[in-house]
Amino acid sequence: MRDLIVGPGTTVTLHFSLQLKDGEVVDSNFETEPATFTVGDGNLLPGFEKALFGLREGDRKELLIKPEDGFGQHNPSNIQEIPRDDFGPDIELSEGLMLSFADAQKTELPGVIREFDDEVVLVDFNHPLAGHDIVFDVAILKIEPAQVH
Repeated sequence: MRDLIVGPGTTVTLHFSLQLKDGEVVDSNFETEPATFTVGDGNLLPGFEKALFGLREGDRKELLIKPEDGFGQHNPSNIQEIPRDDFGPDIELSEGLMLSFADAQKTELPGVIREFDDEVVLVDFNHPLAGHDIVFDVAILKIEPAQVH
C-alpha cells in the first residue's frame, strides 16, 4: 500500500457503480475489469473526481453526487420540437427511443423522443441522468503518481 491519496497528479484504479436514489443501477464495473483514470484527464466528470479527493487505496465509499456536480440540471430549453418530416419514413418512432442527431458542427448528439404526432416530434437533448442525484459507490484499488509526458 502506497501512502498516496486521490488528488491532482494521481492515476487511480477503481471499481464503481452509479445508482439512482431509488437503487436502480445505471452503470457498474464491480463485476468486470476496474477502470483507471488520471485526475484531470477528462475521463471522469469533475464533480465525480473531486468527490474522490482524499480517498486512499483500499477505501470503499458511497458518495452522493448532486446534479450540479454530475450530469447537470434538467434544462427545458434542451427539449426541441422537430418537424415530423425531418425523420425518414423508415424510422419507427416511439416514446423513449434514443436517436443520434448531428448539430451544426456535425457533432453527434443523443436525443430521446418524448412525444410525437403527425406534425411534430418532441426530442429531449438533456443527458438522461440530468437532474438526478447519483449514488457513486467506489472502491479504490490503486493510486499511483501520474506519468508526466
